[in-house]
Amino acid sequence: MDLLAEYRRATMFFEAGDPTGAARLLEPIVEAEPGNSSVRQLLARAYFQSAQLNRAEEQLRELVDRDPSDHYAHHVLGRTLERMNRPADALRHLRIAAAMYSTNADYTAALRRVEGKVAGGRS
Repeated sequence: MDLLAEYRRATMFFEAGDPTGAARLLEPIVEAEPGNSSVRQLLARAYFQSAQLNRAEEQLRELVDRDPSDHYAHHVLGRTLERMNRPADALRHLRIAAAMYSTNADYTAALRRVEGKVAGGRS
């Protein structure tokens, strides 16, 4: 299997709006190259976009465990947990991402949104 060609093909599927097709192509690549963070990140994004949230969480936790300074992995993990209706769990990762990259408006907006959900749940 030409992994680079399959990765490029998966990227095309993802960019064309077919995250499920992209995930099918990426899964064997991650299996063959488990340390390849770029491929794992795209797989996590494909799972997120196709609402395979448990699978996305698994991939993102692996990325965060391997590189705790990966602000993007923290952000997408937080967003995944938010979509899973786990705002208290999401908050930690969104805070980390926003602290590492405070000028990113998407990170700040997600953090504020989830802070509001968590604070609203305490009332």
